[in-house]
Amino acid sequence: MNILNPLKSLWRALRQASGDDAHERYLAHWTRVHGREGGQPMDCETFFKAEQARKWEGVKRCC
Repeated sequence: MNILNPLKSLWRALRQASGDDAHERYLAHWTRVHGREGGQPMDCETFFKAEQARKWEGVKRCC
């Protein structure tokens, strides 16, 4: 058994749980769903700014 396989799986899981791989997942989605429509996907900086705005702008609480 290769010891690197479980470590790679753990690393991927940690990156996904923390959101570190969000831009990579966005690019995979964009290529699969929107790639033939033309245009360009967001670069890393624009993507993370948009995600921060989506997550934190507006009222997100009950009181």
